[in-house]
Amino acid sequence: MRRRAALLRAAVLAGGALGASVLGGCGRERVRGRPVPAGATVLALGDSLTFGTGAAPEAAYPAVLAALTGWNVVNAGVPGHTSAQALERLPALLDEHRPALVLVSIGGNDFLRGMNPSATRANVQRICETARGAGAQVLLIAVPRPSAVAAVGLLSDHPLYGELAEALRLPLHRQGWAEVLADEALRSDRIHANAKGYEAFARGLLATLRASGLLR
Repeated sequence: MRRRAALLRAAVLAGGALGASVLGGCGRERVRGRPVPAGATVLALGDSLTFGTGAAPEAAYPAVLAALTGWNVVNAGVPGHTSAQALERLPALLDEHRPALVLVSIGGNDFLRGMNPSATRANVQRICETARGAGAQVLLIAVPRPSAVAAVGLLSDHPLYGELAEALRLPLHRQGWAEVLADEALRSDRIHANAKGYEAFARGLLATLRASGLLR
């Protein structure tokens, strides 16, 4: 009798764990996009990390991504720009380039300057919605929180990116900048990558693009 009770408890616990696992999997269901063909225009919106500060122009991640994909990747990174400034210049960029896909990597300068995270979240959300409204697909790239422990590999994404990706049903590239900027060998300074770092970021982004269905 005691053995049967113990087996029943184990079955109940296993069933609960399985249910939690299934529910968790549903909550993390991958968002799928439409394949972007070779030759299409892709807009990389961002700040100095997109611009490629710390390396030659041809080593910036948009240039590396273009070589890996065959896309025409427009580098719309402006050093020092905040999410509000990126939002302000986005409509003109969309009108000029008519991109099939917009890669959004912005917010780092907001965090470094201690700006209100709620305002940053609102700006990034409007950027994504504006790009979608122009007919582009959007992939959101998470930016890490500033941290004094980056040198020992402890950077992590700011949670607003995961929240926005879930709310807007967007594919999200997680931990890309966090992993690069936490590795001294991949940095040119405390907050920028070097050529190896930008290449590593682009290759990691490539995997997310394929997993999200945006690249065959």
